[in-house]
Amino acid sequence: MQDSALITTGLPIALAIIMFGLGLSLTTGDFVRVARSPRAVVGALILQIVVLPAVAFGLVVAFDLPPLLAVGVMLLAASPGGTTANLFSHLFRGDVALNITLTAINSVLAAFTIPLITNLAINYFDADGTLGLQFGKVAQVIALVLVPVLVGMIVRSRWADFAKRADRPVRIFSIVVLVAVTIGAIVGERENVLDYARQVGLVTGLFCLISLSSGYGVAFLLRLNQRQAIATSMEVGIHNTTIALTIALSVLDNVMVAIPAAVYSILMYILAPAFGAIVSRRRHGSVDDEPVDVTA
Repeated sequence: MQDSALITTGLPIALAIIMFGLGLSLTTGDFVRVARSPRAVVGALILQIVVLPAVAFGLVVAFDLPPLLAVGVMLLAASPGGTTANLFSHLFRGDVALNITLTAINSVLAAFTIPLITNLAINYFDADGTLGLQFGKVAQVIALVLVPVLVGMIVRSRWADFAKRADRPVRIFSIVVLVAVTIGAIVGERENVLDYARQVGLVTGLFCLISLSSGYGVAFLLRLNQRQAIATSMEVGIHNTTIALTIALSVLDNVMVAIPAAVYSILMYILAPAFGAIVSRRRHGSVDDEPVDVTA
């Protein structure tokens, strides 16, 4: 599977299209909005960039995962939220504008934090002989993640009608790619898939639940309203596994590193809707529906 042209060439192109589509949904105002909702944005970003990688590290050490699977979990933890988080937030009446702001900022930061966290994991778990994100590969990650987003934003600023028409097709395309790559990664390791699922299924499931819960809990502690709490939980809890899969399969050229993201991408479609259904019940008749000033 690693040598397949579909993976080495097709997957990076598909990710570039997905990130371009993300850029089509963003404006500079999404970044400016940070000044209006600093607590919500800063709280979520600290969770995504600092807390969740620490949680993932604790889980892989506690469950004593093999080095390559451990690196895969850390790569997953370093991946930002994405369009799927926005879709789930919309479904459960979250603050989608907050999701878009968080996605915009974290996608930019992820171009640098993913190589940093992944390299630290590779060194710690002694996977240097098999993996490595040297400068050229770091540049490749930045190009895959950041450049298409910037191009999409430029297109949005000049051709807003095209950006609006392309939004839905790109979202559908991203889901199709995620499903196809997940199935491909699992089929590529079909002889070991049950063993891998046993090893990382509980870890990735716990990681997803902890991510969702911590996003919601931190929003509650910061006294954000219910819509913002749902948005934060989805943004923090649903990682962009397409990025993780692309880096694992195309940049690191290792199927085993992709397995945690593949398993996670299945579990998140079960756990996130269940979590969203539970917490969204609080909305009905709740004072949390009223807007709350989060700039204080």
